[in-house]
Amino acid sequence: MPAGSPPADHAAGYTVRAVADRLGIPTATLRSWNQRYAIGPSGHRPGTHRLYTEADIAQLRLMLELVRDGATPAGAAAVVRAPATGPGDRDSLLSAAFRLDHPSVTAQLNAHLDTHGVVDTWENLCRPAFGEIVARQESGEGCIDVEHLLSWCITVALHRAQPPDRLPARPIVLACTGGETHALPLEVLRAALTERGVGARMLGADVPTAALADTLARLPRAADLVLWSHHESTALTSSVRAGAEAGARVFVGGPGWDAVILPAGARHLTGLTDALTQLD
Repeated sequence: MPAGSPPADHAAGYTVRAVADRLGIPTATLRSWNQRYAIGPSGHRPGTHRLYTEADIAQLRLMLELVRDGATPAGAAAVVRAPATGPGDRDSLLSAAFRLDHPSVTAQLNAHLDTHGVVDTWENLCRPAFGEIVARQESGEGCIDVEHLLSWCITVALHRAQPPDRLPARPIVLACTGGETHALPLEVLRAALTERGVGARMLGADVPTAALADTLARLPRAADLVLWSHHESTALTSSVRAGAEAGARVFVGGPGWDAVILPAGARHLTGLTDALTQLD
């Protein structure tokens, strides 16, 4: 190495070869991404060594994940270079969703979750985005596929949150009633609880009343049970009664319960914040 050359790993940065070895990709790929998409050493000056900072490497790692998930290098670079999604800024998210660009949608959701947390991301980004999609559907535009893609990407992003090592003393069970397939609100609740260090057992969509009773019988103590119903046809009071008979505190959420007379003791959750207050 010529005198005065910086080492591969240096406090000021990392050489192209060191970064390529760290990420497991050819140096030619790094040089191509730098030349074509301006994803490279941010502090590089002509006539000096190309040294990458940790922030540069983080950008490259994200771009590599997006490409491996199916994005084109140009599309991945556009996501990486984009400024962090601001609170409630849904235009870019919807634009990517209507392109069916799931790597871009997921990357934007991840960035918003990292910066603003689960509750803010759901209330101020995701719900308004769904509202706009539904409004466009009602005006005659065919975009059910966009709604499904966005739902899936939100679920994928929320699943990054690993459950806490310890579950609460009083178990929390989250389940959709039999026939109910809209499990996303429960995924949001699970992730928001996880963010607060509270673990929950997720049963997901379409849980028959008998299976729910079996679950509650397996637990070592009485549980907090949240039942989600999006439609009145799936607002099954039999599931509420099964929970009560097992000694659970039963909470119901979703518009399906609005017109239902609930069995005594069941509590109707008014939203995500209310659910967190009741269960946390």
